[in-house]
Amino acid sequence: MAPENPTAPNILVDADACPVKDEIYKVALRKSVPVTLVSNSFLRIPPHPLLKLITVSDGFDAADDWIAERAGPSSVVITADILLAERTLKAGAITLGPNGKPFTENSIGSAIATRAIMADLRAGAVGQNIGGPAPFSKADRSRFLSALDQALVKLERR
Repeated sequence: MAPENPTAPNILVDADACPVKDEIYKVALRKSVPVTLVSNSFLRIPPHPLLKLITVSDGFDAADDWIAERAGPSSVVITADILLAERTLKAGAITLGPNGKPFTENSIGSAIATRAIMADLRAGAVGQNIGGPAPFSKADRSRFLSALDQALVKLERR
């Protein structure tokens, strides 16, 4: 299912664990770009006509499926989910992680491979602490703001 205006810039957010929702609102409202947050449960969002919450079922990948079906060349997708990032890149969307690092056609393959390796390590390390991702930092937040702004400028130029 395509967005209402497939050529108008829009932001789709995998919102359940997204740590940069306030930053998304700030940039989107400044640039007058609609934002759709997709979640498996209710989230409180600021009341604004450009912000919309879609609550999907708690089925496996329901939020990912909703986003992937609607992502396209005029979309910026915000997600930490590497497999969703791959799907949205294939649809032509600009896809950013919440840390501001873009997913690209050149980087997604290695990201998927790293994800698989880490899953194997976690499965084999029962009872051991092998660590996880680095804590989210101010630098990540700043990098995200800059990357989202750049992505929207890129869409405006298309």
